[in-house]
Amino acid sequence: MSEEQISDPAQLLGNITPRGTWCSLRMVRSVTESFTVRDDVLLPPSVSEDHGAMVTVIEGEGMGLAATSDLSLGGLYQAARVAQRWARACGSRGVIDFSTAPKPEVSGEWSHSIEQPWSGVSKRQIIDRVRSACQGLRTDDRIVQRTASVRRVRTETTIVTTDDVRIVQSHDRVIPWLQAVASDGQDVQSRTNGGRSDAQLGGIEVLDRCGFDDLPQTIGSNAIETLLAPICPTAVMDAVIGPEQMVLQVHESIGHALELDRILGDERNYAGTSFVKIEDLGSLRWGPEILNVVIDPTIEGEVCSAGFDDEGLAARKTPLIKDGLLVRGIGGALSAQRLDRKDDAIAVSRACSWNRPPIDRMANLNVEPGDSTLQQLIGGVEKGIWLDVNSSWSIDDHRWKFQFGVEDARLIENGELQGRVKDAGYRSTTVPFWNSLDAVGDAATWKVRGTPNCGKGEPNQMVFVGHAMPACRFRGLEVFGREG
Repeated sequence: MSEEQISDPAQLLGNITPRGTWCSLRMVRSVTESFTVRDDVLLPPSVSEDHGAMVTVIEGEGMGLAATSDLSLGGLYQAARVAQRWARACGSRGVIDFSTAPKPEVSGEWSHSIEQPWSGVSKRQIIDRVRSACQGLRTDDRIVQRTASVRRVRTETTIVTTDDVRIVQSHDRVIPWLQAVASDGQDVQSRTNGGRSDAQLGGIEVLDRCGFDDLPQTIGSNAIETLLAPICPTAVMDAVIGPEQMVLQVHESIGHALELDRILGDERNYAGTSFVKIEDLGSLRWGPEILNVVIDPTIEGEVCSAGFDDEGLAARKTPLIKDGLLVRGIGGALSAQRLDRKDDAIAVSRACSWNRPPIDRMANLNVEPGDSTLQQLIGGVEKGIWLDVNSSWSIDDHRWKFQFGVEDARLIENGELQGRVKDAGYRSTTVPFWNSLDAVGDAATWKVRGTPNCGKGEPNQMVFVGHAMPACRFRGLEVFGREG
């Protein structure tokens, strides 16, 4: 049979699998398109395509991986032999016996709804829309830089194994970006559409959902208001943190802290480890009973909704923190096996591309909504501050001490929002911070968000992460403004 006649992944796998081994083939095709207008000038549009495969071989107790962009029978055959050599070299030196490692058991196909397909509009229509958004950001002569962009990433993934499992998934992700930079010659302030947290699943309708056409004038006006505002006071005060800022708060101080490869000590070189210990799983009081944090792959439009992870584990909604108690970490099948907690495995083994192995990652990491309205959250603060939309972040290697800056800050007095302040930041340590939570916003405050640029691993893997967040109220937070 000629190479040209073999196009089915399962048939390819059957022709490349080394004798006496278990083998899987993960094929990924990704297409990225980007359109950016800056200060009314169209930057060169870009289109890129990436297509390749990762072969995994288990022989004896060892596992080996090899990636290739040569998708011919010969190219994949050679990759399988390289993976086999790695499996033999590792042998009994692995952290676990890979012959007993969990393997994909269920076949399936998964995709999400798309109301307005990307292919249904011309590139000219998209460019015109981006150009109009950029123009709308200019609300004042003190707006010195305006940027509007739309990026779309389509990813198609097929996994086949020698156990006759076949998994096919597709994701269309749209990332809108709006930014206005204001300056009066003495100060510079920037406002955006959410601190790069507006990535969602879908087609052109994502632009409508996030208000791409309507937000520019608001963002431009807010940039001027922020420029003219006084500097945030420094004090210990109560704070209501909005859903856009909650995205990064949860991402950094819960998500990365709970990744099992950090807890196990594997993830050290790139971004540190975690203060969480193995014995904390099931015993650590992370916050009050109103705090519930889940991995939920079922949310419509959330950027990491999926049917399976990149190792073929079926996805399901899973609690991480239940009624304030830490019940499990964020880890895939292999990490769960290492902890001898196979039932705790979550479909979160993810890779950024065909040429990277899956590692423990956040997927849709969400805080469940509570029962407090926004009015009740703010109304319960006598003297405090509203904080939303991230502008800067810093957190130590153990995910314990953190400091964040925000774009959107307004004082609260006697239960009502007052004037805007600028250069606002806050700092704390993880467990005391979460235990200062005293109210969680209801479903009306809960927003589905997503970031396109979560980095982790060595070499680095940049992936999408979904976050759906309510507004939350915290007591006695250390808030500060720029000095001098």
